[in-house]
Amino acid sequence: MNPPMNLMGSVLLTDLYQLTMLQGYHDTGMEEVAVFEFFVRKLRPGRGFLMAAGLEQVLEFLEDLHFSPEELSWLASTGRFSKDFIASLEALRFTGDVHAMAEGTVFFPNEPILRVTATIAEAQLVETRLINLLNLQTLIASKAARIKLVAPDKLLVDFGLRRAHGSEAGLLAARASYIAGFTGTSTVLAGMQFGIPLFGTMAPSFVQAHDDEMLAFEHFARAQPDNVVLLIDTYDTEAAARKVVALATKLASAGIRIKGVRIDSGNLADHACQVRKILDAGGLPYVTIFASGDLDEYALRDMLASGAPVDGFGIGTRMDTSSDVPYLDCAYKLQEYAGRARRKRSEGKQTWPGRKQVYRSYDIDGRMAADVVTLDVDQISGGEGELSCEPLILPVMRAGQRLAAARTLDDIRSHAADSLARLPEPLRQLQEPYDYPVKISGALHELAEQVDHYRRTGHER
Repeated sequence: MNPPMNLMGSVLLTDLYQLTMLQGYHDTGMEEVAVFEFFVRKLRPGRGFLMAAGLEQVLEFLEDLHFSPEELSWLASTGRFSKDFIASLEALRFTGDVHAMAEGTVFFPNEPILRVTATIAEAQLVETRLINLLNLQTLIASKAARIKLVAPDKLLVDFGLRRAHGSEAGLLAARASYIAGFTGTSTVLAGMQFGIPLFGTMAPSFVQAHDDEMLAFEHFARAQPDNVVLLIDTYDTEAAARKVVALATKLASAGIRIKGVRIDSGNLADHACQVRKILDAGGLPYVTIFASGDLDEYALRDMLASGAPVDGFGIGTRMDTSSDVPYLDCAYKLQEYAGRARRKRSEGKQTWPGRKQVYRSYDIDGRMAADVVTLDVDQISGGEGELSCEPLILPVMRAGQRLAAARTLDDIRSHAADSLARLPEPLRQLQEPYDYPVKISGALHELAEQVDHYRRTGHER
């Protein structure tokens, strides 16, 4: 039996064609520097913007990139690769540079959020895992950001681990949603690994395991005296709310204060209104109402518009799977090799060549005004009526080493909050997406023409 492996950190968590291409590069002596960029081609319906996330996990992966003896032995056993090639992989490490947008930055199509500059073997090999990491967290952070915009002052908790597409996806969804502004998560490992605040209540099974609902409430309260949030919809929501009122006095004599109640089924808005009346009439105006159950930004928008007295929400399946937009139209493409700009010309999948920078300008109110995608050597300043202009893509790794310590999650979260605060008002709504202006610079158009001319003729213009 093979020894246990860190599967999520394994370099074999990739597509086969990455390795077959590396064999080809090895056999033909292709060792020049390549530049790849990760970007989103277009927004899916229902999205007006995206939020970059996942950079920290990318950098961790690159720092630790190596083939273990067990992995090399297994690759050799497949018979697909030459002995010389397998031997070359033993010393392979990531020694390149990385430029990226900061996590929590709002971005748009055709704007690279990550650039890798390394030998072509190194830059090619990491493609699959980088896309995997950036697609997932950017997808979830973008969904969570929309939810945060709808309910900016409410308690928002990630409840989605059990429906996420695998354990890593659930764990990283907790991180991505916290970056976007969620208050916390129910995923315990996210609390340990990332320091995200943990929230949790009780399941119907706890109530059902008791012959008496009020006794179940009392047992839970005494077991968790500092976090008494009771699930009241197992049988009859309003009847359970009355039991909470009756129990409150008894618990108070023991120094236990009921913190909140959770409703997870039925018409949440209607139940919340009725429960609020019962609690207030029973002298419990301080007891909060927490709603969960198949929620997303649209459900929250409608519930809050109706005046439902809900203080917090548990958001699960629809966020952790990003159910309405379950993937990004993203890519990691070669933009330069051996000092020459390159571009893809496939129908519907054309790329802009060269190393790029994104400049963002702001209006006098500090709101985002427009972006320009240009070559990284260009310098752009703010235009007329604009307060400032800043480059968004910054160096984060050089020669395989980070240029600074990892940012704290709270710092990233603060940056994300600032990004959302600077959104133009139309992008803060859930209506049809606002067409935020992203200009492709003249310099990029000119370079594309030069690349196309060289491709056709074999000569410079």
